[in-house]
Parts: sequence; C-alpha cells; structure tokens
Amino acid sequence: MGLISNATTIFDAGAMSVGFGGAMTFIKKLTASSSANLSFVHGASGVVLDSTYKEYLFTFKNMHPSANGPYFQVNFRDGGTNYDATKTSTFFAARHNEDDSGGALAYNGSNDLAQGTGAQFLDGFGINNDNNSCVSGVLQLFNPSSTTFVKHFLVTTSGHAPASHNFTSGYCNTTSAIDGVQFTFQSGNIDAGDICLYGIS
Repeated sequence: MGLISNATTIFDAGAMSVGFGGAMTFIKKLTASSSANLSFVHGASGVVLDSTYKEYLFTFKNMHPSANGPYFQVNFRDGGTNYDATKTSTFFAARHNEDDSGGALAYNGSNDLAQGTGAQFLDGFGINNDNNSCVSGVLQLFNPSSTTFVKHFLVTTSGHAPASHNFTSGYCNTTSAIDGVQFTFQSGNIDAGDICLYGIS
C-alpha cells in the first residue's frame, strides 16, 4: 500500500520516494578505554564536521566514568586549539532513585550556561562508577560551519544512579565555524563507552 498526497507518491511498498526525507551517513566511531576525552576534530582521522551536512548527530552509549559521581559533559572548538566556544544553554531533568525516593521533574538552572566557555553538563546528577552505572544519549549539532549564525545544539541523555532523563539545549554564540567537539567527564577518565558521529542530509 502506498501513501499518495496531491497526486505525488510519498511511500510505496515501504520505501520513501526520491526527494523525500534525508539520509544518515556514518562518519566516525570513537571507543573509550580509560580515555581523558573523546574528541571529534574536522579533518583529523576521517572526521567530517563542515558544510558537507547541515546537521550532525552524535550518539553516545554506556559512557562509564573512572571517578565516582562526575558529570558527563561536552565542549566545542571554534577555530582555535581550545575547546572553549562561548555558549548559552538551558537544562531540564527528571529523576527517580532506586529506593523510590527523590522523584523530581524540574528546570535545573545550576547546569545552565550564560555566555560561558566551560563545558556543558549533559546529565543532571553525576554518574557513579559502579560497574552497572553509565549515561547514554544523543547530541544534535546544527549547521556548525556557519560563519553568519550561532550554532544550535540539542541533547537528550538517560543516566543511572539516580535514574534520570535530561534535556539540554543551547547555542554556541559565535560566528566562527565549530570545527571540533569534545566529550569528557567532569573529573577522571572515560573508563568505557563509545561515541558515533553521523551526518544528516
């Protein structure tokens, strides 16, 4: 069965017609092993982070810290060598402890940035280093090569200990291109986990 709108076939036999929708193209996978950071830099080791795509998607799976309780975080590079792009952001989180305590759903202003250059927290409560604790999620970065507009990002994560669902959004307030994205924990190393980068067309 097909889907037709205004005499135009959109879907037919389960396939989308040419010209509708986009494609997700795998670019690079980085795997942590007691790593200080996982960094994606345009032009290095096969990483593409330019005008090839208008949107880039990072997926991070089972990011496990070596230290106990640090926040998972991200920062952006805007043409220099440091990850210190100016950012403004907002943060919203839900949480629930395993012992059925601490349930909450709230805006978390302490995880916001207001024209800050420091790293952006991606989880709301820190991640324990118990063997079963980790954080996973996705980060979308829009049009990072623009030299006219700010660069928006959206992040959703799911953390453990406590169980949490976290939402972060904001923008890099620069007209310089973003050419690098770096993931770290607030303290210690990334003990394990992997991050994949995709281009969305």
